[in-house]
Amino acid sequence: VLWVPTTTTTTTTPAMTTMTTTHPNSRQFGKIAVFCGSSIGKNNAYTAPTIALGEAMAKRGISLVYGGGNVGLMGVIAETVYKGHECREDAVIGVIPDYLADSEVSGALVGESIVVGDMHSRKAKMFELADAFIAIPGGLGTLDETIEIATWQQLGLHTKPVGLLNVNGFFDKFIEFLDHAMDQEFIRPPSRGIILEDSDPEALIDKLAAYVAPRSVVELAREGSLDPNVRG
Repeated sequence: VLWVPTTTTTTTTPAMTTMTTTHPNSRQFGKIAVFCGSSIGKNNAYTAPTIALGEAMAKRGISLVYGGGNVGLMGVIAETVYKGHECREDAVIGVIPDYLADSEVSGALVGESIVVGDMHSRKAKMFELADAFIAIPGGLGTLDETIEIATWQQLGLHTKPVGLLNVNGFFDKFIEFLDHAMDQEFIRPPSRGIILEDSDPEALIDKLAAYVAPRSVVELAREGSLDPNVRG
């Protein structure tokens, strides 16, 4: 089942009244959650692609949901979307556990901040707020969030699209693993198709907008049409 937030406190600064230009495709998504690293990455190779994603989101009028703070690529995407929406506070929503909210740990907070009691509540709140999910380069936390949100869809808990922004070949080995798991019949082709990928932010958002979720493995199992030996 989905985790439900425990203790939630919202800190909000009054929104500015300035408006941003809305891309025609923005009606597809109001908010996209971006999973990403709290580090910048080697040789600063991932900063420009992260900025490009933030600019593409802002151009389309899409707001950001992310893990809060302004360190690493998390800070880059937050600051870019925030500025792209002319510093409108509700254009960036950071969801952060209380034990990570100190500035010494996560840096300054950007936009609106929702402080929750634990990591499980953070995931549940980000899921609740977002219309789609994009993973950009990051570490264990990024992979954890991406795989879990895809698994929830596999089980029929949601139909929201999930994508990888595969810049500089960062996710090549992960994509290779997913394809290998499918080849070895631990992941069915429809389930493999849950995680989309592209190296271009605009193209990836378009793919997410066109995505249609497959029938869940739970639904298929209940009606007896799922191969008992390949249930992933």
